[in-house]
Amino acid sequence: MNANSNKTRRHGVALLVVLFIIMAITVLSVGFLSQSDVELACGQNMILRTQMDYLAESGLEHARGLILSPQDIASEYWAGATAQQLVAGSNDYYDLEVIRDDSDPTDRCNYFIDCNSYRLKDGEKIGRSSIRAKLRLDPCIAYWAGSSTIISQRITVNGDIYCDGNLSGNGYVGGDVFASGSITGTNITGQKNEAIIEVPVNWPGLDINDFSLNYYIDSASYSVEIIEPNISNVTLGPSGSNPVGIYYCEDPNKLVSLGGNVIVNGTLVVNGDLTISGTTNVITAIKNYPALLVSGEVMIKDGGTLQIKGLAQIGQRIAVSAGAQNMDIDGALFIANGSIEGSASSSISIDITAAPSIASIQTWPTPGTARRWRPATGAFFRSIERK
Repeated sequence: MNANSNKTRRHGVALLVVLFIIMAITVLSVGFLSQSDVELACGQNMILRTQMDYLAESGLEHARGLILSPQDIASEYWAGATAQQLVAGSNDYYDLEVIRDDSDPTDRCNYFIDCNSYRLKDGEKIGRSSIRAKLRLDPCIAYWAGSSTIISQRITVNGDIYCDGNLSGNGYVGGDVFASGSITGTNITGQKNEAIIEVPVNWPGLDINDFSLNYYIDSASYSVEIIEPNISNVTLGPSGSNPVGIYYCEDPNKLVSLGGNVIVNGTLVVNGDLTISGTTNVITAIKNYPALLVSGEVMIKDGGTLQIKGLAQIGQRIAVSAGAQNMDIDGALFIANGSIEGSASSSISIDITAAPSIASIQTWPTPGTARRWRPATGAFFRSIERK
């Protein structure tokens, strides 16, 4: 009896030991499985976050491309968009908000970009990533001089300069200077790039003949309006037959004169020289078109003022009389064979501010064939901050 009882007792203890061992193994296995599930979930979350980070960075590049190419935007510059996708049909989206930094009214080349990327799952945004960046357009040419030039104390340039020759003078330059020769200017805030071989921005290359009789918007043809050589006290603008508002002086032997109170909402094209006298002469470009195109020179006479909003392409010099009052250009000034002359001895105030969003152009020299140009050829992120 005792032997059998002891044997039974030993079997029961062994069974309990086995059960405890199985239970311990089960608990450990469940723990390992749970830990594996957590690590797997963490890995998936990390992958999702990495994907959203890269998507947000792609959004920044999207914004940079459209800021550099304002011709593709109906407004002055691209302000952003929501629910953008890198891969159509996916569940991944990003929202972009673009604001130009106008805290300094003389600097139109800085932009703030906010990008928020996310994945939609059952209508809920998951795996978010947010980036805030500051974009700087650079180089951004405000003034191009086709010969050696003097930036006198009467001249203020807010932006970069290219000079095909030597640049000197004590006028203010709030940007970089590029010159094929030497640079001895004393009031330059940016870098001095001397003896350069490759120009930072190509010449706009607008042809007077493309706007002499008619012009194209895509494949549609429109008529240019011919103006008299001497105009004053007039407002010119777009019409049904001339939707861009292009006005042309057809006789290159006549000297076109703006005698004051001339408002042009569009493009003034002069095949010859242009004289400015009187006050309140204002030319404002229509989106994607230049403001002023002159094959010869521009002369600002005593008492004359000129305000340009957009691109001005001049064939020869700008000559300033001693009694001229002021010239303001928001956009870009490009002079093929010359510079601004006579400003040192006058009382004129000349302000040139780079505004690439209104100076960039897209025209059609032939039907259906667009030509694009912009005064800013590059952009870099001054800062990128993850939120």
